[in-house]
Amino acid sequence: MTNSAARRAGRREWTAFTVLLLPLLLVSMDVSVLYFAVPSITRELDPTATQQLWIFDSYGFALAGLLITMGSLGDRIGRRKLLLLGAGAFGLASVAAAYAQSAEMLIAARVLLGVGGATLMPSTMALVRNLFQDDAQRSKAVGIWSAAMAGGVALGSVFSGLLLEHFWWGSVFLVNVPAMVLLLVLAPVLVPEFKDPAPGRFDLLSVPLSTGAVLPVVYGLKELAAEGFEARYAACIAAGLAVGALFVLRQRRRRDAMIDRALFRHRGFGAGIGLNTVAAFGMMGSAYFSTQYLQSVLGMAPLEAALWSLAPSVAVGATAPIATGVARKVDRAYVIAAGFALAAAGFVLLTGVGTDSLWLVLAGCAVLASGMVTVMALVSDMALATAPAEKAGSAASLLETGQEFGGALGMAALGSLGTAVYRSDLAGVEPAAARETLGGAVAAAGQLGGRAGDTLLALAREAFVHGMQYMAFGTAALLLATAVVTASLLRDRGAQGDPATPPTATPTAPATDPAADPADGAARPTHAAC
Repeated sequence: MTNSAARRAGRREWTAFTVLLLPLLLVSMDVSVLYFAVPSITRELDPTATQQLWIFDSYGFALAGLLITMGSLGDRIGRRKLLLLGAGAFGLASVAAAYAQSAEMLIAARVLLGVGGATLMPSTMALVRNLFQDDAQRSKAVGIWSAAMAGGVALGSVFSGLLLEHFWWGSVFLVNVPAMVLLLVLAPVLVPEFKDPAPGRFDLLSVPLSTGAVLPVVYGLKELAAEGFEARYAACIAAGLAVGALFVLRQRRRRDAMIDRALFRHRGFGAGIGLNTVAAFGMMGSAYFSTQYLQSVLGMAPLEAALWSLAPSVAVGATAPIATGVARKVDRAYVIAAGFALAAAGFVLLTGVGTDSLWLVLAGCAVLASGMVTVMALVSDMALATAPAEKAGSAASLLETGQEFGGALGMAALGSLGTAVYRSDLAGVEPAAARETLGGAVAAAGQLGGRAGDTLLALAREAFVHGMQYMAFGTAALLLATAVVTASLLRDRGAQGDPATPPTATPTAPATDPAADPADGAARPTHAAC
């Protein structure tokens, strides 16, 4: 079926898409929803330092480790079915987290939330691929999907801060429940079922292999970013890579592999994963510095910093849908390259920051985030378009796993660069804790007090900003190089890249009402995105 013959989506599909944005927003918000709840949780549950770290990290680790498994499972049992199962698990885990009576219970609930999130994210993206067979409509939907996911992370911390002004800490989890109930009610009515008509057997051994490949690498990278280089974290990454090699070898040898080799027959798919990973690298690396800058350099309270961090999201919300529209008229490779160049320009702005440059930081973050979301939307659509419709779940899970890797690597590599510059600038400064991190310097300055404390804090802030400038310069150079490579290797492939494989997955629920006005349906994403 060519694109000219593809059925255009109408009101029913766009309404279903609006419903699918609910779980996407909640899953992305849960990444940052605990930022302001930690003091209350500490008072109520009295977690150890290690338990507090796992309360934060268990969600992300479970999510990253199970994405590939859940994407493949959705292709086999049905994406809507997996979405509903995940919504139920996510809702129950939210209740369990809200009323947890111990740190162990909260960690277990956060793990279950991660399992639910791993079912929801690839399912929603795969269903977008199935709902929108027309290239222009699918591109627009993927653009809105990407903007919503980026905005959800920023909204999570602000939303939790506002809730905690009036309610107890468990409210940041209970807010998930009404949305999941709404999804469970509306999805069976509005969202058709799609699945692979000939999926083959589910490879159970690949489940621990895929998890064992992803989790150690993501964990090791995050710990390197937080603690600096240690042999045990490097060994953890090496072990994950070794398991990953076994996983790849198994996928190459099995006919019913969890990841179908046919996905990589179009170079647009592999390129999409790689470019998405680079974009996540820059996005998370910048976030690592900008959040610390607002709080530790400018001295903002957490809620104030979170509210200011929403400012760049205004530009991001409009960028992805506009970029997908431009890519319909201009070679997609050039638009992706322009996105990388725009992001690089944002980082160039950050090279000029000082210790009192709020507006320059916000402007730089808005520009770089707009460029990154442009890239993420276009490469995600490119990868999905080249993937067979019956393998959309696996395709979506690989895209999101690459994004998790890119984010963890960005925090580790760019965080290490900034830390190295910071420590070099403060060599010989006492106390030793001030030489390790800016947070340590802030605490030490508070203990010293007076002019000595003010001098130490000023030196530490200048050292942090110096490291931030180096990070920005290095990332800008990387993104400009990526822009050149993208324009060179992917050009002259048309606005859409490789032609999509004709979709063979068929819905098992009624399709759109033929009388629905496609033009009216196409106008709805603007309201859905808001």
